[in-house]
Amino acid sequence: MTTPSSLESLIEALRCLPGIGPKSAQRLAYHLMQRERPGAKRLADSLLLALDAIRHCQRCNTFTESEVCARCLSSKRDASLLCVVETPVDMNMMEQTHAYSGLYYVLMGRVSPLDGIGPRELQLDRLLARASDGVVKEVILATNYTNEGEVTAHYLSEMLKSRGINVSRIARGVPVGGELEYVDAGTLAQAFRERRLLVD
Repeated sequence: MTTPSSLESLIEALRCLPGIGPKSAQRLAYHLMQRERPGAKRLADSLLLALDAIRHCQRCNTFTESEVCARCLSSKRDASLLCVVETPVDMNMMEQTHAYSGLYYVLMGRVSPLDGIGPRELQLDRLLARASDGVVKEVILATNYTNEGEVTAHYLSEMLKSRGINVSRIARGVPVGGELEYVDAGTLAQAFRERRLLVD
């Protein structure tokens, strides 16, 4: 028995999702067609609506439905601080900490030569223009501590410092509530190197 071409097309389309291989895509497609047709319709409608409505914020590059997102327009944010993150999900995580009240710039990726992603693909000229607007006093690099994130942070740091812009990098180390015996040696070594004096 051959699979209908429209179902094959759906299976192939589902493979674009992260972590979804051929078997998972097939399971999802059959589940949607067999048990969740109303859900499949909602999913299709929502996806079409999102594709039509969502664009990039002109200032911070995150997803929005307007020219400039509400966060960038807020008068309660500290415009002198600009935090650079890789993705909108990273920005949302930063917001959940309630420890930062500045503005953001979302790269929508990271420098990854093996994947063919360089500074041009990330449109870093937009970030440079944003950081050089005369209002920003400090750029905080909050890229991930992966190899690509480190390369991205190094490249951004050199680019921004060469223009006289103050640059900092988020720290890394022992997690809150972590016990030293369960922390990996690399993380512990980094925490030791980034120790700071306790002051009253």
